[in-house]
Amino acid sequence: MKKTLAGLSLLVLVCALGYLLAWPVPVQPASWKPPPLRGYTGAHAANQKLGRLHHISLKGESGPEHVTIGRDGKVYASVASGNILRMNPDGGGLEAFAKPGGRILGFDFDAAGNLIGADVERGLVSVAPDGKVTVLADKVDGDPIRFADAVTIARNGRMYFSDATTRFSAKELGVDEASLLEILEGGATGRIVEYDPATKKTRVVARGFSFANGVALSADEQSLFVADTGRFRIWKLPLAGNAMPQVLLENLPGYPDNLVRGTGGKLWVGLVKPRNAEADGLGDKPFLRKVVMRLPRPMWPIPKNYGHVVAFTEDGKIVDDLQDPSGAYPDTTGVTETADRLYITSLHGRTLAWLPKAKP
Repeated sequence: MKKTLAGLSLLVLVCALGYLLAWPVPVQPASWKPPPLRGYTGAHAANQKLGRLHHISLKGESGPEHVTIGRDGKVYASVASGNILRMNPDGGGLEAFAKPGGRILGFDFDAAGNLIGADVERGLVSVAPDGKVTVLADKVDGDPIRFADAVTIARNGRMYFSDATTRFSAKELGVDEASLLEILEGGATGRIVEYDPATKKTRVVARGFSFANGVALSADEQSLFVADTGRFRIWKLPLAGNAMPQVLLENLPGYPDNLVRGTGGKLWVGLVKPRNAEADGLGDKPFLRKVVMRLPRPMWPIPKNYGHVVAFTEDGKIVDDLQDPSGAYPDTTGVTETADRLYITSLHGRTLAWLPKAKP
């Protein structure tokens, strides 16, 4: 009997080891060396400035990932249901402005008043004031757009948007899973795409981002800022001339998400999750990343919730840093600034949060 139990135990152990070492996983991890984790120091010294948020009820909707102020002065928000909500600045008069379906994350308005959205399921879309949806671009160079994430529109009408990953389809896997797999794999397959409505053509502006995320134009529209989420940095890409791309902010304490222009020439970025030493330590260990993916999800080194948004200038100077270590408002994706408020957006929040701006 003892020999039988010992044999069964050995068989279970062999099977468990075989599973951990060889079971197929959906990624082919690439090796890279994360920069040293400095934590919350210097310009990012720990604080609780984001800890006393006000909240606007979304009446059952959730996930206000991005907010834009329309020409009518109203607040527009994209939510998880696929709807675009519209409300007064104080949250009153909440209504569904459009129900285009899909899942629009970032969006902007063009000169004709159409809402131009980065739809993770369909690509770059236009939502007319009457609600009609037109797909502007679902491919680039014949390759499908798998995860349209953020969009910004230049004064000349050209549209710049991020295709976060060319490996993992958000339509097939969902937003959270596709995001996680791109960052875990570390292959840096994200790209920035330009769509020209005059010619209806797309072209790749830049590639090689580890989950290409938020995009914003410089004030003179000669450069494009891009959040490189999985590498904890923000790029400044020239759109004309012979200037070289430069890393504007690097070694951030969290994963940068949306980029939105604020007042006074600054830009805001949301850090959707904080970094942690366990995840960083797996960067140059692709085999171990595969092993981790075979473990139950609760054992993965997924960062905790930590509210954090940062404002910076076009030359890379940090001018504001707001944090909430409790993470009560989860997955802070960004900030939309008005004359008297900061609207704080979230991928999974059940409200739209805001803070009154400090008086000079």
